[in-house]
Formats: sequence, C-alpha cells, structure tokens
Amino acid sequence: MTHTTVPGAPIPADPAGPDAPAAPTASKAPPASEVELIVGGMTCASCAARVEKKLNRMDGVTATVNYATEKARITYPAGTEVADLIATVVKTGYTAEEPAPPPPPASVRESAPDGAGGTDGAGGRGAAPADPALTALRDRLTVSAVLALPVVLLAMVPPLQFDNWQWLSLTLAAPVVVWGALPFHRAAWTNLRHGAATMDTLVSVGTLAAFGWSLWALFLGDAGMPGMRHPFEWTVSRADGASMIYLEVAAGVTVFLLLGRYLEARSKRRAGAALRALMELGAKDVAVLRDEGGGRVREVRVPAEQLAAGDRFVVRPGEKIATDGTVVEGSSAVDASMLTGESVPVDVTVGDAVTGATVNAGGRLVVEATRVGADTRLARMARAVEDAQNGKAEVQRLADRVSGVFVPVVLFLAAGTFGGWLGATGDTVAAFTAAVAVLIIACPCALGLATPTALMVGTGRGAQLGILIKGPEVLESTRRVDTVVLDKTGTVTTGRMTLQRVHTADGADEKLLLRLAGALEHASEHPIARAIAAGAEERAGTLPSAESFENVPGRGVRGRVEGREVVVGRLGGGLAGETGPGLPPELERAREEAEKDGLTAVVVGWDGTARGVLAVADAIKETSAEAVRDLRALGLTPVLLTGDHRTVAEAVGRAVGIDRVIAEVLPEDKAAVVRRLQEEGRSVAMVGDGVNDAAALATADLGLAMGTGTDAAIEAGDLTLVRGDLRVAADAIRLSRRTLATIKGNLVWAFGYNVAALPLAAAGLLNPMIAGAAMAFSSVFVVTNSLRLRSFH
Repeated sequence: MTHTTVPGAPIPADPAGPDAPAAPTASKAPPASEVELIVGGMTCASCAARVEKKLNRMDGVTATVNYATEKARITYPAGTEVADLIATVVKTGYTAEEPAPPPPPASVRESAPDGAGGTDGAGGRGAAPADPALTALRDRLTVSAVLALPVVLLAMVPPLQFDNWQWLSLTLAAPVVVWGALPFHRAAWTNLRHGAATMDTLVSVGTLAAFGWSLWALFLGDAGMPGMRHPFEWTVSRADGASMIYLEVAAGVTVFLLLGRYLEARSKRRAGAALRALMELGAKDVAVLRDEGGGRVREVRVPAEQLAAGDRFVVRPGEKIATDGTVVEGSSAVDASMLTGESVPVDVTVGDAVTGATVNAGGRLVVEATRVGADTRLARMARAVEDAQNGKAEVQRLADRVSGVFVPVVLFLAAGTFGGWLGATGDTVAAFTAAVAVLIIACPCALGLATPTALMVGTGRGAQLGILIKGPEVLESTRRVDTVVLDKTGTVTTGRMTLQRVHTADGADEKLLLRLAGALEHASEHPIARAIAAGAEERAGTLPSAESFENVPGRGVRGRVEGREVVVGRLGGGLAGETGPGLPPELERAREEAEKDGLTAVVVGWDGTARGVLAVADAIKETSAEAVRDLRALGLTPVLLTGDHRTVAEAVGRAVGIDRVIAEVLPEDKAAVVRRLQEEGRSVAMVGDGVNDAAALATADLGLAMGTGTDAAIEAGDLTLVRGDLRVAADAIRLSRRTLATIKGNLVWAFGYNVAALPLAAAGLLNPMIAGAAMAFSSVFVVTNSLRLRSFH
C-alpha cells in the first residue's frame, strides 16, 4: 500500500516537469499522509455516515467515506498508524483493508524490427472482473425466491392446501428465513452490538417473529394438526392465534427485500467503473529503443508501466502514444480529441510535446518520455474523476433517513403492545398476536420495493428510448437542474471532419477540382485529408491515383495527378504561396468567410495557380438545434463548453441557438468551469462524450454521457444516452423526473400505510394474517404504480 503526501492545493494545469523531485517513498509517514481503505459490510448510506463519524473523532484525522464505491479516503497525522484506522472501522462493526497491490508487470517481450508480435496498445473496453459478493447475493435471491413461492401460494390460496401442507411450508420457508435472510440478521446483530437500529433490524425482527410464532403454533399449538386449513379471512378471533402460521410473511418479506438489496448492489458496483475505464485508455505496451553499443539500436517491447523518464520509444501510425513526451524524430498528425476535445488533429514534428493516450494518425514517430506513471495527463485526469466522485455527496434515500426514527418506534410500539395487552387481559396469546401484527404490518416490504420497482420499469422504458438511468440517487438532481452544459465535439457535433463547402475560381471546374484534390489527399492519413478524399469521392465519383506524393509537415501535401502538379494546403503555411501569386479575390473572400464561420480552409491549386478553396469542419448533428430547443422548453439554460478554438465554438453556438459559449478550455479545467457555474447558484447538468468530459460529468449535479463516446465518460455520467442523439437528453430528464415522482409517490404510500395500519394493529383490530395480507396489498399497489411508467412517451 502506498502512502502519499496530501496535496496542499488542487492539481495545477501544467504539472511539474520531469526534473521535479520524486514523491517521498520512505517507510515513515510524512507530517500529513493520506490512505485509501476498502470498507466492507456497509448496507446503507447511514452505515457510511457512521464509519465517517467514528474516524473523524480520531485526533487529527479527516475522513470521507463513499458508500457507492465502498472506500474511505483518510488524511491522518504523524504518529497515527494505518492499523489504528482499520481498528477504528472494525470497532464500528465493519471491515477495512488496504487495496490489493497491482499485479507485477508482464515479462519483457522483445519485438521484431517491424514490430511483429506487439500490440498497438489501443486497448478497448476491458471486461470488468466478476464481483463474488454480487454473484453470491444473486444466488441467495434466486434460491430464496424458488423456495418462497410455494409457501406464499399455499398460504394465500386455500384450495391449494392439502393435508400436512403446513409442514411442507415449514420445510421450504426455514432455509429462506435462516439462510436467505442471513445478511439482514447479521447486519441487525452488528447494529445491535453498537447500539444502532436500521431497516435491517426491523426486517430481521419481523421475519424472525413471524417464523418464531409459526414454530410455536406448529409444535406447541394447534397449527400442526393433520388436516389444518389456513383460511383467508379478514377477521380472526385472538383465541385462534395458536392455530395460525405466518411462514409466507417471513419468506415473502425476505425475498422482496433481497430483490431490493440485489438491485441496489448492482447499481452501486457500476459507480466505481469510471476510473477503470479511464485507465484502460492508456497504451498497454510500447516499443522502446535500447542502445546496444557500437551505434546499434534495437526495439524492445515492454509493458507501458516500465517506461522511465528519458526512454525513447517508437509510435507507428494508428498506435497510441504510451506516455507524455517530446518528439525527437519524425512528423505526423496526432488525434487528441479523446483528451482535449479539439476536433482538428494537431500536426507535430521534432521538438513538439505529445500526450499519452492520444493516437498517432500519420507517420512514424520517435518520442522521448518526459512524464510517466502518476505524472501523466491521463493519470491526472483519473485523479480528477476520482476526486469529483468522492466529493459528490450521495443523496440519502428517504427510507434510510426515516429508519433512524421509524425502526426504534416500531420496536418500542411492539413491545408496548405486548405489555399493554398482557397487563390488560392477561392473555399471552392475544398479547403476542397483537405484537406480531405490529411487527408484520410494519415490515418495510413496500418500502423496499418503492425504489427498485419504479427504477426497473423506468429504466426499462428508458432503454427502449435510448436512455440508461444508473440509479435512484441521481434522479433527485433532474428535478433541480436549471443549466445544461453541452460538450461540443461528439455531442453537439459528429466528432468527424467532413467536407462542408467547395469554392472554385472563375473558370475552374468543380468536379475536376475535387477529383485532383481528392486523389492527392487519398494518399494521406491526415484526418482532414481523409475528409476531403471522402467528400470528393461522394461528389465527383471514383478518384484517380496519385502518380507521386509528398507530405509537407504542418503545411499540406503536393504531388502529381493526371499529369498536373497539384498542391493542397493551408494559406500562410507557405505551400499555397509556392504555387504562384496570392489568391484571387473571390477565393480570398471564400477563405475568410469559411474561417469566420469556424471552418478550416484548404487551398487547392495546380500548375502554379490557385483553383479553389475547400472548407472542412466537424459537422453539426442534424438534431442538435432541435435538442437545444427541447432543453430550453424544460426550463434549462444551455451552455456550450469545448476545448476547441473560440471562433469554431461560437460558430457552432450560433448554428444551434446557444448564446453562452465557453471555449479553449483545457481538459483539467472543464470540471472547474462546472464548479464555477455551481458557485453562481446554478444546478448544473453536463452532457459529454470524451475522456476530457469525465471529471466534469462526475462534478456536475447531473451527468449525461453520450453512449457513442468513451467508456470513461459513460461510466462517470449519471445518465447514458445510448443512441448518441442529443434530443434524447431532454427525454432523459423528463423520464427521470417522472420516475422520481413515482418513487416518491411509492414511498409516501408505503410510509402512509404503515402510519395508518400500526395503530390498528396495536389496538388488536388486525391479526398477523390480515397484517400479512395488507402488507402484500401494499406491495402490489407499489408495483402497479411503478408499472404506469411503461406508458411514458
């Protein structure tokens, strides 16, 4: 486990260079140290609050416990040991351990001169490791449901009852109550030992009371007699209590609550996937150049984590750059859109800095590593996402908030009911019947179903509409948001360069211009060249082959096509000027107009004369303007946020109807922009698709990730728009608000039912059988109310 010195300030935009001193690695902790612990055994948000409270009581300790990620980030002073922190968590009733160290790096693999046997390091969507705890919970739910179903049917449908059916019910229900409900019993016992009570306490006491009463009635009462029938009646005299069993209540409550626990655990597991997805973007291995002496250099492919500052490595076309560094040989175009949001690839040559995880889209490069490991931009972005997630408070569920008062009140009321009836009537059976009725009527079955059933139906309907809602805790934000921040590249725009305009000089043929320019650009791997080639082929048909081709780094290309000396490049780069005099007035106006509108202008000429201007840009999605109108209709103020140039961003904003544009923002600063908007009193929703958006998505009050984007953005977002259509963002917010309203309605009903039924049970007007039926009706009502979400359009 690694201890790190706690930073005194936020991560700067420009990290220290390679000559900066290394972080201390001494075994003794510095004056202020930080550690991250994995906390186990938490079953609700109140558990995290309890652990956090205990840790913060230690001298000099500052702790933040995240229930979603099951981690505690702790700052502790000198003299405090990690073992002391773990002991405090254990004394609180939970487990704690340090994260497992990373696996040792793979053995060094030597590559052939052409790189055969290596990988491009592009990575991909790594499959998340299986979660044994989640699998065990699913198995527990499945077995319990299979066993409980016959028990419920036999008890609630009298025609199904046969001689000695009650003993079959006992045989089936016992494993459900003892083994299936074991997580609730264990949590209730742990809470009891530490003087606390949660919903687990009520579930455990209620199921055990119903099961215990059934055992008493079967073995000591009349319920075990052959031929016993269990009528479904609304009124049963208290004297009949010895002949009643409530096995279906004990088993049914257990299954329903296990279902809710499983859905919650599955949703919670996904909360920590953003960092895994982010780190998957880095190259897995890299071809390092090793000096063998005598002027001989060979390539050795090693795992990327073995790179050291000063190492030189090769990056071929299509490969990812393994770490931050400086180009020492070669020139190319680097696609940095995944990290910066910049839609136009950056031309790099000797002396230029490059960033790890960006893609080499052109020629062969040799790069000298300047920053490795935790100092790289990718690693810094990962820390930003982690900080944003840890700092984002979980919305405390209503059930957890009320349980602190509701559960002790119910337990006290059940005990008071038993004592009151026993003192007033002297009838133990009547007293116990009334007390069990109180516990069973209060069992939070509907309460446990209120959130997961509405979430299941809402998310199922959302999936049909291209919307993924990650969990109930994010829905609260959809009601409050008043500002929506839209990333430009890949969200408002397609993220792909396309040919937008063609302007020809007087007398020039447009199809000939496209054929010659497209033929020459077809030989280039630059994204702008690919856009021109694709657009030319679409508009002018099959392209000829270039007879010769030369790339002029940073300026354009030239070559021979159909006997003509053709050049394609940017004005001012020197290439177009070499073809002859300046641009004709009509082409100059076309070039200026294109650049004013945020497009990239490329000049085409041959035989020493400029013949036309091609305008290339990241195309705006056809649905973006309509989506902005829909968001405004929901009362949201749209803001365009991008790392692209201001001219380009403002042009896109005008095209889709966005007044406020924030451009030229570094990836690390996007989350800061969201925080500034929040400091202005705004509740912010963020829509993005790139790695550069991940921290901002996690920082925003509501994160909406485009499903066509990167894994890191998708996992950091609260809602995922599967289709990549910005119009779905408005649908997502509407559906989320409707789902939230349904959940709140379910919770109001569940609590209202308990508040109304508890006095009836305490007064002896309900026996446990009727209480069980009423509890089942409450659950049916909640499920039916949730099913109304299927009609959402």
